[in-house]
Amino acid sequence: MSRIDLNLLTALDALLSERSVTRAALRLNLSVSAMSRTLARLRVATGDRLLLQAGRALVLTPYAEQLGQRIPALLREAEGALSRADPRLEIAALEQRFTVRAGEGFIDLLGAALIDRVHRAAPGVQLRFAPKPDWNAQPLREGGVDLEIGIVKTAAPEVRARVLLRDRYVGVCRVGHSLLSNGDVSIDRWTAYPHVDISRTGEADSPVDVSFASRDLRRSVPIVVPSYTSAIQLVRQSDLLAVVPYSCLGNAFVPEYATANGVQSFELPLAVPAFNVSAIWHPRLDHDPAHRWFRAEVLALCLAAYPRTASRDRPSST
Repeated sequence: MSRIDLNLLTALDALLSERSVTRAALRLNLSVSAMSRTLARLRVATGDRLLLQAGRALVLTPYAEQLGQRIPALLREAEGALSRADPRLEIAALEQRFTVRAGEGFIDLLGAALIDRVHRAAPGVQLRFAPKPDWNAQPLREGGVDLEIGIVKTAAPEVRARVLLRDRYVGVCRVGHSLLSNGDVSIDRWTAYPHVDISRTGEADSPVDVSFASRDLRRSVPIVVPSYTSAIQLVRQSDLLAVVPYSCLGNAFVPEYATANGVQSFELPLAVPAFNVSAIWHPRLDHDPAHRWFRAEVLALCLAAYPRTASRDRPSST
């Protein structure tokens, strides 16, 4: 494109419609001599004289007549492509599918509330929840995923994130478990029972594992599952213990989720850092009106479900 000056399209449109160098110069706020030089450049670029003297007026060549039918539409298309995106969006008429990558806990506890909220404003929107086997940012980069919900663990420096809620880890056991029969849970009594570990990769890489390793502690882990919801189902049917995010035990929309699943929570007898749950997306969608609206709906839902929350747009970090 180094040989093409798109500004010539504007000048050509003015010359073809005005059929006068003087009037075209006035229209574009140029001097007559500058417009004459531009006409000369156009003649070189097109290989056609474009405008010819006919008495005291200028007339178009046959090729210029053809261009006169094409240039206005072409100019509008170019201006539209290079103009700022129109922020106006008719939400009620929006028909779009958003692909969200999230853990099973988010889907189980907030999936129904999210689609209900979205459909009240935009009944033509469809949500597709995609599996989340890892934290690879490639689906976000390639457009296979529009929004990811979870902890920011990607090494991709360009992704954007907004904190949806501040979460912490708690222990869970079945209702009536003997662990809770004698008051506070000590670390010795806690580690005396077998544990369910949760790991998407199958490795001992959770914050609980890190806390154990830093204190040179050991626990019995006879089973590892890929999701918190699976761990809760195992706990409710056995004497196994698990560590899950507090948000997985219910929210303002489903306050009795833990009780309905036959489990109860307790504070952990060792320190495990709290963490942020974020909405994560690729920066190409920063200013997309539909995506901005959807991000706002997800944030509003989380604020309503978990009132103690903070949010801010920021680049991700590992």
